[in-house]
Amino acid sequence: MAKDKMLETTELCVKTALAKGAQEAGARGYRVRDIEVKWRDGKLEKIQEATTRGVGLQLYVDGRYASVSSSDLRPDALETFIADSVVMTRTLAKDPFRTLPDPALYKGQAAVDLKLDDPKYAVVTPDDRLRLVKEMEAAARDVKGAEAILSVTTTFNDSLSETFRVHSNGFSGSRRDTAFWVGAEVNVKDPDGRKPEDYSYAGSRFWAEIPAAAEQGRIAASRALSRLGSKKGDSAVLSMAIDNRAAGRMIGFLMGPLSGASLQQKRSFYEGKTGSTVGSPLLTITDDPLIPKGFGSRLFDGEGIAAKSMPVFDAGVLKSFYIDTYYGKKLKMAPTTGGASNLVIKLGAKSQPGILADMKDGILVTGFLGGNSNGTTGDFSLGVQGFRIRGGKIAEPISEMNISGNHLEFWKKLSAVGNDPYPYSTIRVPTLVFEGVQFAGN
Repeated sequence: MAKDKMLETTELCVKTALAKGAQEAGARGYRVRDIEVKWRDGKLEKIQEATTRGVGLQLYVDGRYASVSSSDLRPDALETFIADSVVMTRTLAKDPFRTLPDPALYKGQAAVDLKLDDPKYAVVTPDDRLRLVKEMEAAARDVKGAEAILSVTTTFNDSLSETFRVHSNGFSGSRRDTAFWVGAEVNVKDPDGRKPEDYSYAGSRFWAEIPAAAEQGRIAASRALSRLGSKKGDSAVLSMAIDNRAAGRMIGFLMGPLSGASLQQKRSFYEGKTGSTVGSPLLTITDDPLIPKGFGSRLFDGEGIAAKSMPVFDAGVLKSFYIDTYYGKKLKMAPTTGGASNLVIKLGAKSQPGILADMKDGILVTGFLGGNSNGTTGDFSLGVQGFRIRGGKIAEPISEMNISGNHLEFWKKLSAVGNDPYPYSTIRVPTLVFEGVQFAGN
């Protein structure tokens, strides 16, 4: 089988960098095709197709480091570009912590087919894309109460990505992945003049496994219509459930300060807390890069380090940080991986209705409205919207309320975990319940 042209170009970049004076070099070549179709209120609003390709290089020259990139892949142009980049790198300050990873970290790559690439990607036609966006709008406008709908926007997106990574100290790897997404956004008119909106998006690695487009239209419309009549609730300390679709934002705040950069720069509220209890016994999160068809799955990370499952939190105890080669050297810590793959939360036994029935009284948060979270102190303040829970059932919609706290205390209040992980994200989080949350409202 003939070698891929982009792989040849990536290999050539590394060889050229060494020939021009770099002691070490890494290169990443890529090709990406992305197509988007947007349909709004019965009319085609946008069709966009973009194909990009290029190379990025990491140059290690006389104890100095530079990261450069180019989309001009002609051999002569690349040779000139790399030669100039090596010269430029020599003008930078030395950084003894910049090196390629230890080649031992490349070893042990899993021998598993992650099923990231749909071989039938090319069968998708323009008519297919247009049919799906039309189906979503028709379904949205067919739900009960649709007369309150002001606008429906639907989208279909598909992409094919190919990447190649080569290092001068022995690493070579490639990946090819596809993705297909359908989504709808619905805007409605409230009798009081407000215009609530909501959405539904779903995706798959494989064309044949795309969730039903019409269902996304119905879900988006139903969610938007359920916001009609929402009001600010009274301030109170209540139990709080977070819908699986929204809970990823809280997990993101929890995970952010785990980076090597945050730790080294004293911007992490986890500093000095490895092995300490920072959450409830129900908080168990694993970074699992080897899930077939996962949106964050990979055989190696951005440095070529072999991907392995990594415990992050185990029964509330902090187990691991995200440490790449550079910050590993600065912190004198062994590298793990530079960034998250698929985050898997250990599930409970009950569905969301069962969890709400147990909760009896409180608020189900279905979305966050602005706010902030401080990775250094752990303090956060977030606007929320959702529904009041009364007698274990969803009652009236609420909005314009606020929660605040500190992550190191907040996650110890985690009291229930659902069995309904959100499937359309790298963060596979289920419904979560927290006790004794302060809500600010009227």
